[in-house]
Amino acid sequence: MNVKLINPFIESVYELFATMLNCGVSRGDVTLSKLGGDPKHLVALIGLSGPARGTVALSLPVDTSLQLTGRLLGPVPTEVNDDVADAVAEMANMIAGSAKAKLGADTGTPINLGLPTVVTGSDYKVVYPSDTVWLDVPFQSELGQFSLRVTFEFSNGGA
Repeated sequence: MNVKLINPFIESVYELFATMLNCGVSRGDVTLSKLGGDPKHLVALIGLSGPARGTVALSLPVDTSLQLTGRLLGPVPTEVNDDVADAVAEMANMIAGSAKAKLGADTGTPINLGLPTVVTGSDYKVVYPSDTVWLDVPFQSELGQFSLRVTFEFSNGGA
């Protein structure tokens, strides 16, 4: 997998935090991972299809999810509820949508996005095919830490 393909997603995170959340964000090193997400986090998953197939996962600790929801919608919620799940889903959707436009411009072929799915709770495990390799990017902001994970393949063998 070409690590440079993660750049549109990273750029989209920076843009989202600057424009929608009025908040700076910094990223850690991009790493490769075969592990699933942390079961104490909210995870928003969006499927990619078309010339690129894969998944985008936005993984946020509960505290970060609550802070982000408060920044988007008003008062900070005290617990995970439908508003929090919707806010996390919408953030993942905006990041993936912006990255999709950038990737489509690079490849000349549109990439399709599925609907976001948010997984919450204290006892879950997201299991992916055993050969799945994720590009994992940790981020830190004044609203808390989170990570963006992306895995995909191009049907033409690579981009």
